[in-house]
Amino acid sequence: MDDSLRKFHKELSAGTVALALLAVVESAHEPLHGYLIAKRLEQHGGGVLAGKQSALYPVLRNLEGAGLLSSSIEPSSSGPPRRCYQITAAGKTVLDAWAAAWRETRDSVDSVLQGAKV
Repeated sequence: MDDSLRKFHKELSAGTVALALLAVVESAHEPLHGYLIAKRLEQHGGGVLAGKQSALYPVLRNLEGAGLLSSSIEPSSSGPPRRCYQITAAGKTVLDAWAAAWRETRDSVDSVLQGAKV
């Protein structure tokens, strides 16, 4: 049972991490670097969406490549320069659409689950 649950969780997370990342970056008042994004995702997501920090970077790059995030390199007093991300106007529009789609999907699945004996 653990293997099937792990597989289900992985597949479910793959479809929601981009949405959650956009939401975390959108809620910030300043550009965030990957480590801060991962920490906020862990804090606000109750640990459910938390994973390996390195796994977030490909998603961040894909979101940037799609024009949903922009990034800049900023100096760091505690190490090498960091790439910091902020949401674009297109990213905000997409976030609104994805959040609406998420809510519709969540409500639909919840409705089906209510009919099941779980």
